[in-house]
Amino acid sequence: MSNSPAAPELKSDQLFVNLGPQHPSTHGVLRVGLTIEGEIVVKAVPDIGYLHRGTEKLAELRGYHHCVVISDRWDYLSAMNNNLMFCLAAEKLLKVEVPERAQHLRVAMCELNRIASHLLFFGTFGIDMGAFTAFLHAFREREMVLDLFEMSCGARLTYNYIRLAGVMKDVPDAWVARCREFLEFFKPRLKEYDELLSFNPIFLDRTKGVGAISKAAAVDWGLSGPNLRASGVDYDARKSEPYSGYEKYDFDVPLGGDGDCWDRYYCRVREMHESIKIVEQALAKLQPGPILGKGVAKVPKPVPGEAYVHVEGARGDLGCYLVSDGNMAPYRMHIRAPSFINLAILQEMLVGERMSDVIAILGSIDIVLGEVDR
Repeated sequence: MSNSPAAPELKSDQLFVNLGPQHPSTHGVLRVGLTIEGEIVVKAVPDIGYLHRGTEKLAELRGYHHCVVISDRWDYLSAMNNNLMFCLAAEKLLKVEVPERAQHLRVAMCELNRIASHLLFFGTFGIDMGAFTAFLHAFREREMVLDLFEMSCGARLTYNYIRLAGVMKDVPDAWVARCREFLEFFKPRLKEYDELLSFNPIFLDRTKGVGAISKAAAVDWGLSGPNLRASGVDYDARKSEPYSGYEKYDFDVPLGGDGDCWDRYYCRVREMHESIKIVEQALAKLQPGPILGKGVAKVPKPVPGEAYVHVEGARGDLGCYLVSDGNMAPYRMHIRAPSFINLAILQEMLVGERMSDVIAILGSIDIVLGEVDR
């Protein structure tokens, strides 16, 4: 059989089906070439390239401050973590310190963005399974998080809030109280989610035992984030290699057991509980002080060198490799995008599954094409 999804060699009892790229349940312009026998998938080839952004090349033409804006566009559902990851790499090259208040604000924003991202996953995964009500609940709460982001930086999707050596500006006086109000509202909603979707018998039938990934396979394919932890691998960059003061926070890392669609889903639900705990601690740690460090020029020119930094994004291990040649723009920037890595295992995990379960499996790995096709 050919490796190309465009013209596979089919046996007489096989059928080739295109899933995407124009399909609402591919969550972006992804095409998967499926070869099926009856209802069973015998071959799956993910095909990307329909959303070519070229942002790594664009960075070579822009200054370090401008690259923060580019970072918003990779995983646009978790842009704060993208901002942080790039800024940490650039700060490593520039050798600048970040004030304590800015560190806590960064942590609070990234965890709120993790909640917003997981809420969108919760709602859209419910739609993938035919449960529309979950989507309405999730977006009600997500709008409240976006309101907090709008109060702090004026934007609701691409924030450009985390800057080199700190943050754009301090939060308004009413922001902390508004944030605590949201957290208290949100806690009982998570219990509602379990009643509404997590333990719904139909949802369990559609997700339990479907698309299982073993611990060994998850490691071999380089998975990260909830997709890795759902298979029982205890790895979280915030714990293993803490950054931005995460070692000072008390939180747990949710793990799954079977590595199936339900474990991947429920790891994200439990992560929202932990993010609430982290944000509460960050707010308690906030003390008056500067929000921007010193030593960053309007046009930074780091000395020649290289730096690599990785953070725990909403979709997994998000890394940035920067090379400086002493000029105003990076000589080279490469992004370790978790969605790109997580997507590759589809060609193995879809084989042997029913055609009706393909959407459930694809939705459970929670990809964003902006960082896949960066």
